[in-house]
Amino acid sequence: MSTRYRLALVVGLALLGGYVYGQQAAPQPSKLNLVKVKDDLYVIHNPFVPGNTTALITNEGVVLVDDKFEIDHDNILAMLKTVTNQPIKYVVNTHHHGDHSGDNAKMQAMGAQVVASEQARQHMVDGKQAGLPVMTFNDRAFIHLGGKDVALYYFGRAHTSGDIFVYFPAERTLAAGDTFTFGDATPQLIDYPGGGSAKAWTATLDGALQLDFDTVVPGHGDVTTKVELRKFRDSTLVMRNRVHELIVQKKSKEEIGAVLKSELHGAQMVFPGLLDGLIAELQ
Repeated sequence: MSTRYRLALVVGLALLGGYVYGQQAAPQPSKLNLVKVKDDLYVIHNPFVPGNTTALITNEGVVLVDDKFEIDHDNILAMLKTVTNQPIKYVVNTHHHGDHSGDNAKMQAMGAQVVASEQARQHMVDGKQAGLPVMTFNDRAFIHLGGKDVALYYFGRAHTSGDIFVYFPAERTLAAGDTFTFGDATPQLIDYPGGGSAKAWTATLDGALQLDFDTVVPGHGDVTTKVELRKFRDSTLVMRNRVHELIVQKKSKEEIGAVLKSELHGAQMVFPGLLDGLIAELQ
């Protein structure tokens, strides 16, 4: 992807806010396919929305990262049954949005333990979401199951105030949630009501990039590489600097929105709440 296109993706966080990431229901199940990442590590993938689901298969059960919408429950199980008969032991929510946590209650009814950051759980409590996590952490946590290790990291605010990264060290793979979207997927949204931050986002990705991995599962889009995550990190800084430059030039909100729309190559709308949030944060 070109730098200009990456800028368009990042700016899209601020401009394309009326999206379904935060919704708690979907009209119909998504068409899913199973992508093998490494031995015993899979992504249950779908076009566009909902978010990606990552599955680590062990001989004592499955660790699932994000569980889409509730309506996708049966299809997720069907995908898993093609590679394992083991039960789902843990579901890790990378953040609170319903396309990543909407199936929590049904997973819990099957015996899975749901894990998230403390901040993400609080957002779920505030939003009266079903299937609240029973285990939370602040900075770092580990899951050890069937001789395999999973590390969970919180590096700060980004898409929301509760985003976490899920690291599979033996597989050299990182599940990034919506701190990173890739390819043709709609770019992630800075959720200011959910505690997101354009300013903190770059440093949060810097924390994740310190880990030793080659492969990245984005929140939305195709499985990709650390190189692409680093490029995306750089584009967050470009966006911050561009908005700050416009503010210093004393451009009005309307002018800033018009410039960003122009640089998006045809974006059709500006979501006022998010543009207000960007301007307030990047003074």
